[in-house]
Amino acid sequence: MIRVAAAGDLHVGPEVAGTYRTRLSALAEHADVFLVAGDLTRHGTVEEGRVAAGELRDLGVPVVAVLGNHDYHSDAEDEITDILRDAGVTVLEGDGTVLDCGGTKLGIAGGKGFGGGFEGRCASDFGEPEMKAFISHTKDFAGRLGAALLDLDADLLVSLTHYSPSADTLEGEPLEIYPFLGSYLLGEAIDSAMADLAIHGHAHKGTEKGLTSGGVRVRNVALPVIQHAYAMYSLDIPARVDSTQARERVSAW
Repeated sequence: MIRVAAAGDLHVGPEVAGTYRTRLSALAEHADVFLVAGDLTRHGTVEEGRVAAGELRDLGVPVVAVLGNHDYHSDAEDEITDILRDAGVTVLEGDGTVLDCGGTKLGIAGGKGFGGGFEGRCASDFGEPEMKAFISHTKDFAGRLGAALLDLDADLLVSLTHYSPSADTLEGEPLEIYPFLGSYLLGEAIDSAMADLAIHGHAHKGTEKGLTSGGVRVRNVALPVIQHAYAMYSLDIPARVDSTQARERVSAW
């Protein structure tokens, strides 16, 4: 069993420095990896990035993160990424990493993602250049996400994004803003790789549990949703397994 802790939408700033870290004091006793689903900061400033790095440094388990839309607000996403990496956090953006968890290879691919909406109620890359650019950004990321997941040599695959790959976990949010909370294209990329679990944040008023169209389990770990410092999920695999046999063996605690 691989124990996955996950949280998103930390939204830290200087005035709360150290507060979230105290809630992670026992993390290493319960988890093998900690996944952070974006929006580590409030306004995407370098100062806030340093606070986020301080919260996530030396937690006793590998920390893998993606940025969220808030982390891009001040155009300092590259600096924030460097600060986090200097603190030992693996930051993904359309790429992946493989962790050795007691002899089992856990592959994680991800990035911020983007919006666009879901089947039957989605935007398309038609018309004005601005609309084409909006959807092209999502299509480009979804392609990189799918390729990154497929390229990982791992026993289990996890997708980590900020935007949602499923409308299920947006339930509770106004329908009008679904296109700005996620895209079915992310779900298609996850399904194409037969991932075992998809983690996201962003939807503060959403629902924790859902599925992609292809049946991959999706979990919204935004802090306002999970109401804890992190959520815990277990990925169970037999002693001997290959990457195709490992699919759909995820259970939520």
